[in-house]
Amino acid sequence: MRPIAFTFAAALAVVTSACATMNAFTDRLTNRDPFAFMEEVEGKQALDWVRAQNARSLAHLEADARFAPMREDALKIVQSRDRLALGSIRDGYLYNFWQDGTNVRGLWRRSPLAAYAAGAPQWETLLDVDALSTAENANWVFKGTDCQPARGTRCLVTLSNGGKDASVRREFDLATKTFVADGFNLPEAKAATAWKDADTIYLATDWGAGSLTTSGYPFIVKELKRGQALADAKEVFRGAASDVGVFLQDAEAEDGARFVAAIQGVTFFTSNVFRLDTGTPAKLNTPMKSTVQGLHKGELILTLEEAWTPPGAATALGTGSLISITLDSATTATPVVKLLYGPGPRDSIESVAITRDAVLVAGYSNVRGRILRYAFDGRSWLESQIPLPPNGAVGFAGASSSESTAFATFEDFLRPDTLFAIDARAGSARAVQSLPAQFDASKLVSEQFEATSRDGTKVPYFVVRPRDAQMNGENPTLLYGYGGFQISQTPAYSPLSGKLWMERGGVYVIANIRGGGEFGPAWHQAGLKLKRQVVYDDFIAVAEDLIARKITSPRRLGIMGGSNGGLLMGVMLTQRPDLFRAAVVQVPLLDMLGFADANMLAGASWVDEYGDPRLGENGKPTHPDERAWLAKLSPYQNMRPQAVTPVMPFFVTSTKDDRVHPAHARKMAARLEAAGTPFYYYENIDGGHSAAANQQEVARRRALEFTYLNERLVD
Repeated sequence: MRPIAFTFAAALAVVTSACATMNAFTDRLTNRDPFAFMEEVEGKQALDWVRAQNARSLAHLEADARFAPMREDALKIVQSRDRLALGSIRDGYLYNFWQDGTNVRGLWRRSPLAAYAAGAPQWETLLDVDALSTAENANWVFKGTDCQPARGTRCLVTLSNGGKDASVRREFDLATKTFVADGFNLPEAKAATAWKDADTIYLATDWGAGSLTTSGYPFIVKELKRGQALADAKEVFRGAASDVGVFLQDAEAEDGARFVAAIQGVTFFTSNVFRLDTGTPAKLNTPMKSTVQGLHKGELILTLEEAWTPPGAATALGTGSLISITLDSATTATPVVKLLYGPGPRDSIESVAITRDAVLVAGYSNVRGRILRYAFDGRSWLESQIPLPPNGAVGFAGASSSESTAFATFEDFLRPDTLFAIDARAGSARAVQSLPAQFDASKLVSEQFEATSRDGTKVPYFVVRPRDAQMNGENPTLLYGYGGFQISQTPAYSPLSGKLWMERGGVYVIANIRGGGEFGPAWHQAGLKLKRQVVYDDFIAVAEDLIARKITSPRRLGIMGGSNGGLLMGVMLTQRPDLFRAAVVQVPLLDMLGFADANMLAGASWVDEYGDPRLGENGKPTHPDERAWLAKLSPYQNMRPQAVTPVMPFFVTSTKDDRVHPAHARKMAARLEAAGTPFYYYENIDGGHSAAANQQEVARRRALEFTYLNERLVD
């Protein structure tokens, strides 16, 4: 199939007149950006451009004979009832949010825990979001709940208009299954809540002028009583406008003891923790790079994201360790600290679940999942391992400090999810439900390889390919990467990628590059700020290794990544476009000199990851070395459109994304357009940061992406 002919829509004339040639392009290096109008999220000029680009790209991709069957296959998968109903445990019930073809916006429901654990759940609907949206003529997206402590019947239900992070919160009664008429009803904001008691909540929200950080999050916490106006709430904690934000956390132990805290996010990765349940806020004596995971038998459970020598201790606890601190000592000068788990160099902790009888840890050893169990005898922690299949991805699917039973999932590239019930007291596991296959994996094989990065670091990656694939460089291959924020890429079952790509003969690759959490915090921190080039070197090394093994070739190799992974895609387009013939750039960061500006949504919260490019009031950089590095890195400023021409990238974003500004994708695409360089573009008008407001939109977007990949890599 021939590529789409690149034409300029009439609505884009203003762009080309603003920048008739790329010689006229100026950017944030000189504080003049011809595409700055794209930063007005719902500005008429910007949305006219978006609609024109959508119309152009969709007219071509949706006309491809492969699109309609792919969308149908994708819709069957996302609406299939052959999915595990995962959720949270509370007071003898498993709570779950469920979407399918009938319940497009979804049902919030629950089943008695015993029935769920027996594999025969008895569902009781609590809230029908489709019916609510119809009754209120609203585009509600369910965003979760915050419920009272055990045996309470009230929850705050979070609802988002179109998928934005900013949401409203309404009080809901589990007993009557209705919203409380005179209950808490909180206005739209990027907020955080925690229950103090049955009639009082702690609330961090937009309290008006001067109450939000430069990242757009609240930094003031107040107590709000039932029936009280927001203006009358009593302040209990205040951070600073320079913080990323102040958030709230609560945990409940098996005996009903509670821990409620304000988390002052000084930067994205450093925070101070203040107990609020002690009357006057009391700061925990813990390292700023640590995370409170919960409370068990009077012990506060934390993970360490940096090495720490506790006060009075002789030796340091390593990065990535799991520790406990006796709660009553946590705010004292000499907290009582115990080590549960100290990882090796290729180990990591992904998540922690706390039950009535033990602390459970889901983690990886060389990117292969396992679950460890830690039981506390009052003096020390005893370790054992829960028996599960090897060489896959593991995750928790419900746990509570009041129950002995927890749930976990296991999957790998070729085997769909299996739900296990874990007996935390006995340390055993049994399969409850296994899903049927959602694509034909009978002819596929998965392998793990290592590439050598520029500095000699060994970088693992997974390949899923047809068993009989010839190593001749002609295999259409999709390489996926993320590389940031300590988020791991694991060997998980992907029905959509399997059905739309692998089942059709495509090779699928996941790169475990630095910046992620595959080997713990150190793997992530190796790629922070000025060290970030190693992330991109790793990804390039994986691509080159695929080519050297003749699994694929630049003609047949495409790449995909979203959000921070979208930045990765942008860097590949500027640093090594010769290695690829397709790039799916999803909800990306691309203007790395402007991402932290005040109008760029949550961008300022990420300077701890990327560096700070902002200029001070005097017009000079506040961090000259970081700005200079970002000026060299930024895809938007460093794009060479002619070099990108053979790739013909596909940008995917969302107007309603209030986390990563859609202007990143808009402006990059506009630069390409001004140079006459072909590309595809699709911006979902709803959707939020996932660029998908509902299941139909998910199916459409994925079908568009894989139609594009087939056109570029298979044809």
